[in-house]
Amino acid sequence: MRKGDQIILFKLVIGRSIVNIISAYAPQVGLDDLAKEQLWEQIDDVVQEIPFREKLFIGGDFNGHVRGHKQGYERVHGGFGFGDLNEGGRRILDFAVAFDLIVGNTLYWKCEEHLITFKSGANRSEIDYFLARGADRLTCKNCKVIS
Repeated sequence: MRKGDQIILFKLVIGRSIVNIISAYAPQVGLDDLAKEQLWEQIDDVVQEIPFREKLFIGGDFNGHVRGHKQGYERVHGGFGFGDLNEGGRRILDFAVAFDLIVGNTLYWKCEEHLITFKSGANRSEIDYFLARGADRLTCKNCKVIS
C-alpha cells in the first residue's frame, strides 16, 4: 500500500482456499468526483487481478446509499437497507453487478439501529457495506455493520 491509497488488500490462505479481503475507504461527500473515480478505478484494478476461483470479500466506508429497494439490482441487492439511493449508492450497486458481487448488508432485515453506520446530529445514514462474490451468497448467514 502506498501513502494516500484508499484500499488495502489482504490475501489469506486457509486450508485449500485463498481468501482475498479488501478494505476500502471512499472520499467524503463533497469532495471532487475525480477522487471518487480514482478509488473505484483502484478497486476495479485489484478485483480484476483476483482469479474467480478465489474468495473475495470487500468491506468499507463507501459513502453511498443503496437504500432498501432493490429495483433493477435484484441479483446483487437483497431488498433491505436504509435511506434513499444516491449516486454513490448506484456506483456501489453497478460495481457489484459488474463483478457478480452481492451487497451483504441488504440480504437481511435489521432494526434501524443496526443499519445506521453514520450519525451526526439529526443526520443518519448507512454508508458502510460488505460485498462478496455472488457464488458465496449461501455461505453468508448474516451481515451487520457495527457503527
